[in-house]
Amino acid sequence: MARPKPATFDKQKTVADNRRVRFDYHVEDTLEAGLALSGTEVKALRAGQASIKESYAEIRGGQVWLVNANIPEYAHGNRENHEPKRPRKLLLHEREIERLFGAIERKGMTLVPLSVYFNSTGRAKVELALAKGKQAHDKRQTIKDRDWQRDKARLMRDRG
Repeated sequence: MARPKPATFDKQKTVADNRRVRFDYHVEDTLEAGLALSGTEVKALRAGQASIKESYAEIRGGQVWLVNANIPEYAHGNRENHEPKRPRKLLLHEREIERLFGAIERKGMTLVPLSVYFNSTGRAKVELALAKGKQAHDKRQTIKDRDWQRDKARLMRDRG
C-alpha cells in the first residue's frame, strides 16, 4: 500500500521560483519530483544560484527531463564542473509519468516547473505544474482581477 502524500510540499529552502507560470498558464495540478544532479550542481543550488524562468519538462523515452533550467557553474569547482543548461532527469514513479503523458497527449497540456527547493531531508526537489496555456483575453482578465483585489484591499484598509 502506498504511503499517503502530504497535502503541501515540505519546502525548507526555496532556490528558484517561476512566478510567471501562474500568469501565463492555468495550473491544473502540481506534483513534486526529485532531481538527479551531479556534485557541483548541488553546491551551486545550495549557494542559491539557479534560474527556471524559461524551462519546461518533457517526456522522452518513458522518463521526464527538465530542459533549459540554468544552474550556473560552481565558482570553486574544478575541471569536473557541470554544464549549466544540460537536461536534468526528474525522478518520478512510472505511474505518475504515465498519467502525465496521457494528460499531455490528450488534453494538450504542458509541464512547467514552479519552483526548485530543498526539502527537510536536504534533497533537491522540483515542484512541477501540469498546466494549459492562457490566451491574451485570459491574461487581461487575470490583470483585472489582480488590480481589483489590490483596490479592494486598499479600500478596506482605509475604511476600517
